[in-house]
Amino acid sequence: MIEQVFALPQTAKWLAIATVAGVLCGTASAALLASLEWATDWREAHHWVIALLPLGGLLSGLIYYYFGRSVEAGNNLLLEEIHNPRETISLRMAPLVLLGTVMTHLFGGSAGREGTALQMGASLADQLTKLLQLKGADRRILLMTGLSGGFASVFGTPLAGAVFGLEVLTIGKLRYDGLFPCTVAAIVGDYVTLKWGIHHTDYRLTSIPLLSLGDFSDGSAALLSAVLAGAVFGLVALLFAEATHTIGQIFKSKIAYPPLRPLIGGSMVAIAVWAVGTTKYIGLGIPTIVEAFQTQLPPWDFAAKLAFTALTLGAGFKGGEVTPLFYIGATLGNALSIVLPLPTSLLAGMGFVAVFGAAANTPLASTIMAMELFGLPAGAFAGIACVVSYIFSGHAGIYRAQRIGLSKYPRVLVEKGVSLATHPNARSQEDKAPKQPPDS
Repeated sequence: MIEQVFALPQTAKWLAIATVAGVLCGTASAALLASLEWATDWREAHHWVIALLPLGGLLSGLIYYYFGRSVEAGNNLLLEEIHNPRETISLRMAPLVLLGTVMTHLFGGSAGREGTALQMGASLADQLTKLLQLKGADRRILLMTGLSGGFASVFGTPLAGAVFGLEVLTIGKLRYDGLFPCTVAAIVGDYVTLKWGIHHTDYRLTSIPLLSLGDFSDGSAALLSAVLAGAVFGLVALLFAEATHTIGQIFKSKIAYPPLRPLIGGSMVAIAVWAVGTTKYIGLGIPTIVEAFQTQLPPWDFAAKLAFTALTLGAGFKGGEVTPLFYIGATLGNALSIVLPLPTSLLAGMGFVAVFGAAANTPLASTIMAMELFGLPAGAFAGIACVVSYIFSGHAGIYRAQRIGLSKYPRVLVEKGVSLATHPNARSQEDKAPKQPPDS
């Protein structure tokens, strides 16, 4: 009974703190989603504004250069603070990343929203650190609740959000000390966003076959198809991460003055939009994602979105990677339905979560997300795709501050506790941080 006596005040403490964090995350995500809906609608009604993308990029770059250097690292700063706490994240991170993301979407960049939600949620939650005098492990957990609350509220997936905040920190290792607070923050954050009148996109799978080996030929074909699709999803996720980081390093090495990077990159994106004659590859791309579940799309859509997004984010525009990864995965799954004997909508759903899960190294969160978005019957196929894609993506990812806790390949020696930025696959020494000892 002694353990339960200690558990009661701890539970009460984190219930209160995580609830407040969830309210902050949900409110911030509601503001973000409403702002992005307005920006998208205005851009699509006034295509001429895309010509101003270079100027929008310059303005965003100037704002961050003169007012936001301390928070420019974004999600990687959050992960570093969780691994090695130093000082409270500046409150300016939230309004700056919101403004930068809205500008990206308004003028026609290709980016997402999860990065913004994570940064807003964690930075707002971290303001409780000084108020409540939280230190060490408690502050780490507080930041994790911000990640979970932000992710859950922006996508409408509370259980996936809870696991994401635990899983994204370290490859191959979960932080169970934050399980209860992250779950509370994720549920509250999602609830608050909905109460603000925000509605999430509904994705529907039209057909899900039984994954049964009772009929050996059909069952084995479905299983093999899921494995093959997962391998392709993982390789494309690896390509996206490497392309984005490589483009970013090229811009940093060739353009010394940071505000000029999005100016030049924005010019390239604007010209590319004019050249292809469509806006389907910029912004969030949600209409195309929905369409991928319903009808056959051109098989090159995933590659075009990958290129537009890697260039936009690599040039320094603000936003997230996850919604573009949903787009890439859904359209890639749609294309694979031409050659694999699985329903188009199912492959689109598998790609939706698996490419994201591989790029973020979060196979559990992405599998749970599939069940929350598409229903339990899709869980088996999505789970196979997510795990296989996670394996095939290697030790790479969209978050460079993510640590390696356990190698994906038992026979490949990978030093534990090292961030992806210091892994041998890193393209440049510029972003390498001093090695930190693994979490105890």
